[in-house]
Amino acid sequence: MDANAYYLELRAKIFKALGHPSRLKMVEGLFEGERCVCELQAMVGSDISTVSKHLNILKEAGILQDERRGTNIYYSLRMKCVANFLSCVEDFVGQRLEEQIKMLSQSKLSSR
Repeated sequence: MDANAYYLELRAKIFKALGHPSRLKMVEGLFEGERCVCELQAMVGSDISTVSKHLNILKEAGILQDERRGTNIYYSLRMKCVANFLSCVEDFVGQRLEEQIKMLSQSKLSSR
């Protein structure tokens, strides 16, 4: 695999890691700072094994880092720029929803 293909693969791994609602929720929950696994579990409402799998995917992609303190593991963002990226995505999705609402409103008015 050449360097360019490898670079593309690394980027794709990040997008794949962000491609699940529970993982997005955990990443967004870490915008404020580190959290222990128990907090992240409560945030997404899944069992601990599922949360652990999600956290491992995010960690392997380089998005998160962890630190063990006694019996607890704390996670934090390693890829700090993900907050800006997700904010951009949120703005874009909001614009798209507004456009769809506007189109639906116009459609209802023209069908009267």
